[in-house]
Amino acid sequence: MKFPDYSAIKDWYNTTPKLWTIDMVAEAVKCGNITADQYKEITGEDYPAPKS
Repeated sequence: MKFPDYSAIKDWYNTTPKLWTIDMVAEAVKCGNITADQYKEITGEDYPAPKS
């Protein structure tokens, strides 16, 4: 299991003030810590297609 994992990222994104930005959550998808579906669960937005 990679750290940070889904649970930690979700907590950090949803705290007030936010400890993680939406860009940081997207980076976690790129690094394989969470899936694109988990990104949507955390942020409420679709994971943006990677830029070429």
